[in-house]
Amino acid sequence: MWFPDDPQQVPWQRFLDEVSQSGYEWIELGPYGYLPTDPAVLTEETARRGLKVSAGTVFTGLHHGESVWEKTWAHVADNAVLAQAMGASHLVVIPSFWRDDKTGEVLEPDTLTPEQWRNLTTLTERLGHEVRERYGLQIVVHPHADTHIDSEANVTRFLDGTDSSLVSLCLDTGHYAYCGGDSVKLIETYGERIGYLHLKQVDPEILADVRANEVPFGPAVARGVMCEPPAGVPELGPVLAAAQKLDVDLFAIVEQDMYPCEPDKPLPIAQRTRAFLRSCGA
Repeated sequence: MWFPDDPQQVPWQRFLDEVSQSGYEWIELGPYGYLPTDPAVLTEETARRGLKVSAGTVFTGLHHGESVWEKTWAHVADNAVLAQAMGASHLVVIPSFWRDDKTGEVLEPDTLTPEQWRNLTTLTERLGHEVRERYGLQIVVHPHADTHIDSEANVTRFLDGTDSSLVSLCLDTGHYAYCGGDSVKLIETYGERIGYLHLKQVDPEILADVRANEVPFGPAVARGVMCEPPAGVPELGPVLAAAQKLDVDLFAIVEQDMYPCEPDKPLPIAQRTRAFLRSCGA
């Protein structure tokens, strides 16, 4: 789910029903307000479907500096309170988009100045510290298409510039491939920084056209750039094998970005993907 409220998304009750039907046991909260924000209501709704919450999700623009801290913290705190109440252990942190994901409008430059990099790294460390001290949650920063933490160069620059005790990574295999990165290489090189996984794939043919024509992420998703495994890249078997070699417990959330899409389309894909991942040893 991309938005708290959108007519092109299925109602939250149906989402929870279909996650359960697909054989999954864990969910993320997604955009704040899509699922019920009352912990008692959400606990009842998830428990009767056999579901548990692994993480909340927050959106940040910390490269803008101290001026955005208070607004960012208010958003983070709402999510962290609910995530903590639901027994989650992580908070997925997604950087703000430099290009609007719906309209494609360029909102700011696609590269950061040295000062903006300093803002991004120091304030993300502060966020990690505050979230851990106040809510007992670990932040995991999600490299994402059309943000400033995207390519291998930017992901490694971000990791090298942040304290490993405060900041871990949510490696989304689809987004990292979308931006030209190699997930297996990242796991092998920065394994101690990988705190969480999002498993998904991209269609290499559609991706090539998206790159060639500089298509924004939202329209690229509408074209089907994120696809059903095992049709795309990266191969998930080697990714899972590399992650297993780390010998740590990692949450792995299975996703496929589909917006907009027919309401009946996601469930069979989710069921097939669950069966495929079982065949990979997940």
